[in-house]
Amino acid sequence: MAKVKPVPDGYPRLSPTLAVHDGNAAIAFYCSVFGATERMRMEAPGGKVAHAELAFGDSVLMLNDEFPESGAKSPKSVGGTPVTLSLYVDDVDQVFKRAIAEGATNLRGVEDQFYGDRSGSFLDPFGHQWYIATHIEDVTPEEMAERSAKAMSEL
Repeated sequence: MAKVKPVPDGYPRLSPTLAVHDGNAAIAFYCSVFGATERMRMEAPGGKVAHAELAFGDSVLMLNDEFPESGAKSPKSVGGTPVTLSLYVDDVDQVFKRAIAEGATNLRGVEDQFYGDRSGSFLDPFGHQWYIATHIEDVTPEEMAERSAKAMSEL
């Protein structure tokens, strides 16, 4: 008998799964805003999404509609989220503008950061918080420590 791989081909070791209040709309939003591609979708009765997988480059995001009876509740049902999803994109300014245009809420506008990223954050229409960034500069550990100290002193 052939040995089965503990991590199947095509899957990273860690794949977050989001519960959303409208799975079909969330899939459309993530594909439009981030350029994600839908890998698969299993429907539940009533047109709800039982399970879907979206590819973000070499990463996988899984999602499903809320199923409160099974404990799957979205941030909108529980009053927010303590989790931030971080995603590197090719053009943070373009992706941020598209997200806001498609209903996301600006939490922190896009700006250059001392650690070499240009980044911003938003709350998507489904209650999930995103930190998106484009790496714009390689910063040595020494430069980062210096810049960090300066940034913290300005708070």
